[in-house]
Amino acid sequence: MDYLEGLLLGRIWSDTDFENRRHFGLFVLYGLLVDAIVLYIYILGKGVLGFGVIGPIHIAVFTLLFLANPFICFRYYRMPWWGKIVILAVKIYKSYLIISYTVSLLLPRLSVRVDDLQDFLIGYLNSTLEKYTEKFQASAGSFSTVLGVLAGGVHVVGTVLLLALAAIAIPSLIYLGIKLVQFVWDWIVNTLIIKRFFPNRK
Repeated sequence: MDYLEGLLLGRIWSDTDFENRRHFGLFVLYGLLVDAIVLYIYILGKGVLGFGVIGPIHIAVFTLLFLANPFICFRYYRMPWWGKIVILAVKIYKSYLIISYTVSLLLPRLSVRVDDLQDFLIGYLNSTLEKYTEKFQASAGSFSTVLGVLAGGVHVVGTVLLLALAAIAIPSLIYLGIKLVQFVWDWIVNTLIIKRFFPNRK
């Protein structure tokens, strides 16, 4: 429970030491989760739990939860158990909206249709190998094909690794960016309002 509270409430409102630990693996898992949702929608062509569907209502709800976050969280530890569950449920829904927004950003980047994906990959592989073969043809002579295949293979593997890294890093960076902005807003409200009018907030 402490882990969930630390994850959802954040540094200002949580009594746990969650923020004092490194959570690199957690952000990797988060990126993989977002990627799994994106690939599911992309490959099967159907939505899952409404992820990726962001409209004016969703934006308005997220904005409201963002602005109200300090007032939702500051008395968490004085709430009865059912109140804590409600607050955590609200925070989970807010995280759901962040994931859904991230999916809506990434999904349009997959512009190649699933049915054309195999032809696209084969064409990309062939064109890359041909480009490197032609590059080595003048200097390597009969070895140009071998060198071209090797260099082209390294290029393709490097591209795949970079894309995989970006696919994991981008969702995590979006989440961290939103979390940082939320922290700044919470700190301002906590410093200027809550500590002044509610000194015994916990």
